[in-house]
Amino acid sequence: MELQQMRYVLAVAETNSFTRAAQRCHVVQSALSHQIARLERELGAKLFERTSRRVRLTPAGTAFLPAARQCLEAAERAVGEVAAAVGEIRGRLAVGLIPTVTAVDVPGALGVFRQRYPHVRVSLRVGASDDLAAQVEQGTLDVAFLGLPTSARPAGVAAQELARDRLVAVVAPDHPLVGEHMVDLRRLADETFVDLPAGTAGRSQTDDAFTAAGLDRDVAFEVTTADYIARLVRPGLAVAMLPAAYAPELTGVTIVEVVDAPSRVEYAIWNHFGCTPAATAFLEILDIGPLVDVGSYRSR
Repeated sequence: MELQQMRYVLAVAETNSFTRAAQRCHVVQSALSHQIARLERELGAKLFERTSRRVRLTPAGTAFLPAARQCLEAAERAVGEVAAAVGEIRGRLAVGLIPTVTAVDVPGALGVFRQRYPHVRVSLRVGASDDLAAQVEQGTLDVAFLGLPTSARPAGVAAQELARDRLVAVVAPDHPLVGEHMVDLRRLADETFVDLPAGTAGRSQTDDAFTAAGLDRDVAFEVTTADYIARLVRPGLAVAMLPAAYAPELTGVTIVEVVDAPSRVEYAIWNHFGCTPAATAFLEILDIGPLVDVGSYRSR
């Protein structure tokens, strides 16, 4: 069994396509297919179900995937540790963040990092706090920056609190609430909302606040990015609640303070088994960690 075979399996699993996996791995499809078939013979089990229309993991493939990912991560960590021992930072740095992070300048820090450590392969993934936390725990990401309700904390990872922030209402420039010095959740409950998908950490902080106040609200629009939230707010289709530190970055909308608004906490997280040399160097640029603080966060 070879590491390259594992890389091919992961690529197919993540793209659901032998063609796209070959393109990602910069090999011809026949070579990738041959190596996976060779691995399947060695394992004595098919890893993928192949039809003319789709490719998907078999139960054996699903069982194989986590261990294969851990092997590849261990190999990358070994390369990085050896390089660090001789005074170099190499390997990879995989960073994740939610779009509304404001406590740290992640793009700026990545720019400094690439100048200092040009031999590190840097990648960035933007997503939801729940997904990013799981990927850090699994080792897919090295570091991530989250925003969680004050009632939740990251678990299964090392974490450091960065900042706390209240939410504000974001409305169209001609909305009737413009000009109000401050509103409350009861007044906002009459509005139509746009928010993140139900069940995400970013959504639950607002849902929990309305529930605690004994109020219902109408979330007619569910989107996955904050910039698209603003696109629906501008023409007056809906109102939204976003972190006060992030909301001023949006254009064409007006901010209204909310007296009983919920708060959120921004965290930096990394694997509780420790950081790679590259991740440690990146956190040092941001003056973060490595302090272990395992909490009780659960996907909501």
